[in-house]
Amino acid sequence: MQYFKFLNALSLQTLFSFLILFLASVIRHLLFHSAAYDLGIFDNAVYLISRGKNPYITFRGLHILGDHAAFILYPIATLYSLYPSVYWLFFIQSLSLSLAVLPLIKICSLFGINGEKSRTICLVYWLYPVIFNVNIFDFHPETIATPLFFIATLASNAFGNSYSLRRRWYWFVASIILILGCKAVLSLNVAAMGLWLLLFRRRKIEGLVATSMGVLWFIISSQIVIPKFSGEEAAAVGRYSYLGNSVIEIIVNVFTKPKTVLSHLLTLPNLEYLTLLFIPVIPIIAWQEIDNLLPAIPTIVINLLADYLPQKNLVYQYSIPIVPFLIITAVASLGRQKTLLSKDIKIRIWALIMFLALTRWTAFLPITPTSYWRDVHQWQATRKAIELIDNKEVVFTNHRYAPHLTHRETVYLADETIDYQQVVKSKYILLNAKNPGYPTSQEEMKRLINFLLTNNDFILVYQRDDIFLFTRKN
Repeated sequence: MQYFKFLNALSLQTLFSFLILFLASVIRHLLFHSAAYDLGIFDNAVYLISRGKNPYITFRGLHILGDHAAFILYPIATLYSLYPSVYWLFFIQSLSLSLAVLPLIKICSLFGINGEKSRTICLVYWLYPVIFNVNIFDFHPETIATPLFFIATLASNAFGNSYSLRRRWYWFVASIILILGCKAVLSLNVAAMGLWLLLFRRRKIEGLVATSMGVLWFIISSQIVIPKFSGEEAAAVGRYSYLGNSVIEIIVNVFTKPKTVLSHLLTLPNLEYLTLLFIPVIPIIAWQEIDNLLPAIPTIVINLLADYLPQKNLVYQYSIPIVPFLIITAVASLGRQKTLLSKDIKIRIWALIMFLALTRWTAFLPITPTSYWRDVHQWQATRKAIELIDNKEVVFTNHRYAPHLTHRETVYLADETIDYQQVVKSKYILLNAKNPGYPTSQEEMKRLINFLLTNNDFILVYQRDDIFLFTRKN
């Protein structure tokens, strides 16, 4: 009876977590604060795949496989075949992040943690700042890998009869394949996970398989798939230009130029990032269990070496592959070692404090400067303008409106500098004069609006609350 009460409580908490995550991402989108990068990219790609069309993202300038080789978008497209809606992406992301506690509970039991303590660990996971922050930041396929890393870890601890062993082996391989399909760079985490299983968990076969699959897919994706579909090196290479201009050159220089590497590692932004990353769980981590972080090391190093500040905070998606192994480290520490905090109530209070301090929940309040509600006076006008746009025609718009218009083959974006050749090729031009959105300035937007108002080839079909919708005559 006690066990069923525990399951019921966990089920309700999981459902509540899913609803909070899903509603938060939906509200942000409905208030026009999602963006072309990255929600528009993935929505456009999945929509085109579902319609049997080439998923070439016009405003990104490449085939979707040339972005991160995320082949998992192809099975996701089957949902768009049933009903094309960007909300599928929010649903998948929120469901993946919330349901990750199901394999996590099983991992807890492996370390002798059950009952209230395991629920506390689930709460620590849900309240870890990256979970909420990445969920409301558009959509990213790597969020799907979060429960898969837990599943792979659980499945690698094979025991029982031959049927049980075989079934767990299938789960292990399937989860690894799906992780690799979420994002090419996760292959490094898979390879590191293999080393962890091999060296510290004494899972020789599982370790060799994971390492081999990770290394193989890293080579295939970075040297064949991405260059073939994008015509160039992986996009993130530019963030490591001080180390080289290609993936291979960067990897070689990481090991052959230690002074250069150290000069970029030992910085204040990196110290701040590591502090933010570990402080939510540091009271429940014991140094004796730090080997469990090995699969996360590639992501930590990649973020530390990057000349790109968004990789050094908890707001964006770049730290999500670290989370499963931070939590596993906490589980192992609480199960086998003495930690700074051990009582459930203290752990829960600390997790809640960290959530309130490090997540962007304040953006949902109408009184904050960065509130998602700050442009609500333009909401009706924007909705009306979007309704007037034919869903088959070429559109030119800003980054924040793009995710509402990506169910078409061609979308152009207003960037820092307006490309007027793209403007004149568009059938519809939807603009916001007052809040053009990053990276377009108000001055650049006003010049574009004046150009359209004085150009006889375009007609102003709608204007209200600084929202302008133009259409080309022919």
